[in-house]
Amino acid sequence: MIANRGEIALRIMEACKDLGLDYTVIYTAADEESEHVRRCLDSQSNVRRAWRVSAYTDPNDILSVADHTKCTAIHPGYGFFSEDFRFARRVTIRNRPLTFIGPKWEVVKDLGDKINTKRVANRLGIPTIPGTDGPIYNEMEAEDIALHLLEIQDGQKIKNPSILVKAAAGGGGMGIEEVYQIEHFRRIYRQVQNYAKRQFGDGGVLIEQRIRDFNHLEVQLVCSRHGERVHFGTRNCTIQSTGRQKRLEAAPGFDNSCFSYDFNGQEVLDKVVEYSLKLAAHVRYDNVGTWEWIVTRDGQPYLLEVNTRIQVENDVSARVSYINNKHPNLIREQIRLALGDKMGYSQKDIVSRGASIEFRIVAEDTARGFAPWIGTISKFSYPQHDWSAVYSHVPTDRSYAIPSEYDPNLALALVWGDTMEEAKERGRKFLAEVAIEGSNAAGGQIMTNLPYLQENIARLLTF
Repeated sequence: MIANRGEIALRIMEACKDLGLDYTVIYTAADEESEHVRRCLDSQSNVRRAWRVSAYTDPNDILSVADHTKCTAIHPGYGFFSEDFRFARRVTIRNRPLTFIGPKWEVVKDLGDKINTKRVANRLGIPTIPGTDGPIYNEMEAEDIALHLLEIQDGQKIKNPSILVKAAAGGGGMGIEEVYQIEHFRRIYRQVQNYAKRQFGDGGVLIEQRIRDFNHLEVQLVCSRHGERVHFGTRNCTIQSTGRQKRLEAAPGFDNSCFSYDFNGQEVLDKVVEYSLKLAAHVRYDNVGTWEWIVTRDGQPYLLEVNTRIQVENDVSARVSYINNKHPNLIREQIRLALGDKMGYSQKDIVSRGASIEFRIVAEDTARGFAPWIGTISKFSYPQHDWSAVYSHVPTDRSYAIPSEYDPNLALALVWGDTMEEAKERGRKFLAEVAIEGSNAAGGQIMTNLPYLQENIARLLTF
């Protein structure tokens, strides 16, 4: 059962075919024209593979289809139920259990709690952003912590030192305020605490140092239920929209051709990989996962969180990795290992070379805060090279109305080369050859982020 939509559903379909596994997809009314649905409905097979549901977030609908079609495993993709430990637990302990394609639900639960992840990391000596690793309820204690964090920044001669006061039970950027002077702390602390009580029923507050000048790195791990653990290197996801949505990603995480770092880039990359594997071993991680880090301008890494799922940008890492001279398919690995297979290779069998870049092509107005553009695409075409790949649910042979219910993501485009410079040059060439036309209900021409992607290639892997 492929419990997701768009390009990730298509990629899971292809992985299933490669593994010789049958599959079923679901879709909502808004997605009827999506390629992940049309390919199933247009199939010559007599087997019905596409089933309509009320929502991708309705577990009862999804599990009804899974039971009706006799599915034995369920792949949540990313988003929706992919990091919901309650859903993962439910599907594995029900009367008709399914294999959850991901880590075991206990791991999803433990690492899905950012406070718990930070606490465990601190015990293991893994650096996290300076601040509390648990909710604070006492105002005097909170003020002492805040003063200490501001004094540390003063001692480090950080310009405009500040701290973040966060609702411990919040998420998605909700309930966060910044404090620059200790004199303002109590007022803001009370403000956040009251907000937290109203919105989440829990007045616990977290206090962290505000870190501004950093790169956002990720470590791609693949683990099995047999205690095997390997990594597929690092990638850099620093260029993001105002809503913290990634737009350009590149691997490896640092490259001296892009910037003159104040630290040894390879040593930092090796260290975050080492830390990530250490935490994975401690929690007995058993599937594909991503360890997210920030690295400051002076080379200090801090663990942010762990994503217990396949990520959009997984192929950025795969395109610079080789096993027996072939790029691995990490979605294929995710499925195979969740079904109980042994890895069949070790870290010494993985070779890393070259560089890769992923572009997220989105219908949006980047000049207006990345506001989504909704309308109908009349033409969508892209070049095909032996150094590029495209994943998209948007058809190329007919018009396509972008559903307003979901983010207007159109495609993921990957390019790779022997060096980062070559990958960047190929990226410029690729984007110049993409053609997208369309209009909205008012007759306005389609707006995409293609110019933004072109303009930001030069910023990759820089501070």
